[in-house]
Amino acid sequence: SEMASGFLVRAISGKNLMLCNVTLQPYSESPLHGHASEEMGIIIEGEFDMKIGDESQLLKQGDIYCVPPDTIHGGVTRKHRTVMVSVFSPPRKDYE
Repeated sequence: SEMASGFLVRAISGKNLMLCNVTLQPYSESPLHGHASEEMGIIIEGEFDMKIGDESQLLKQGDIYCVPPDTIHGGVTRKHRTVMVSVFSPPRKDYE
């Protein structure tokens, strides 16, 4: 489902885990937010300027990230589409 303009999420959930294929169009934003779930992911294609807590990092293809529970995070894409796979535990109810 489209979460915001240019931000498409395809998700599947088990009892304790959620796997998401996330596609962000060029110059799209994942606004700063937090959630109770722990989140880990890998960049499959493109680049993503990600902020996790007080740290910022440019993530590129093959880079992985980890967001602890209740940590403010978000980011923006650059001139190319970005595809990432994100895993949440426990599953996020707002993505179901």
